[in-house]
Amino acid sequence: MRFNREKYIDLILYILSQCHQKPNFGKTVLCSILYFIDFNYYELYGKLLTNETYIKSKRGIRPTHFREISEELISKNYLFFRKEPYYNRTIYRYYLIIIPDLKFSQRELEIINNAISKLSNENATTITKYAKRDSPISVAEFGEPIDFRYVFSRDEEYSLINK
Repeated sequence: MRFNREKYIDLILYILSQCHQKPNFGKTVLCSILYFIDFNYYELYGKLLTNETYIKSKRGIRPTHFREISEELISKNYLFFRKEPYYNRTIYRYYLIIIPDLKFSQRELEIINNAISKLSNENATTITKYAKRDSPISVAEFGEPIDFRYVFSRDEEYSLINK
C-alpha cells in the first residue's frame, strides 16, 4: 500500500473547509476524523482512502504523515496554524488560506461527510474517548500502528456495515 499524498492533502483541506468555524475543531479532532474516514472507507470498500498509517498514542490517534503534510501546507501558504485558548486548555488550530478544489468521488464524499457530520462537533477529550473504544484502536498497543483489518470486528456503534 502506497501512501496517497495528494488524496491526503485534499482530505485535510476539505475537512478544514467544512469545520474551520467550529470552536472545538483542533488537531486532535481533525486527526480522529481522518482515522474514521480511512477506516470507515476500508470497512465498506476493502481499501483505505489515503493509505495513511495511524498510530495509537496516549493522546489518541497519530497519523504518521500529518506533521510533514501540515508543515508543507503551511509553508505553501495553504494553511496557517495557531495555538488558542480553549476553556482551560490549549487547542491547536489550522485555518485555510485557500479554497480547496474537490477531487472526491460521490462514494468518497458520502464517507467523508458522514464522519464530519458525526464527529466534528466533539471536543478532543470526547472524541478521543470515543475513538479508543473502536476495536482497531482498542486492540492496538501504544506506539504501534492500528491494524485496519479489525474494522470487521467493530461493535454496532462504530460499524457502517451493521446498520
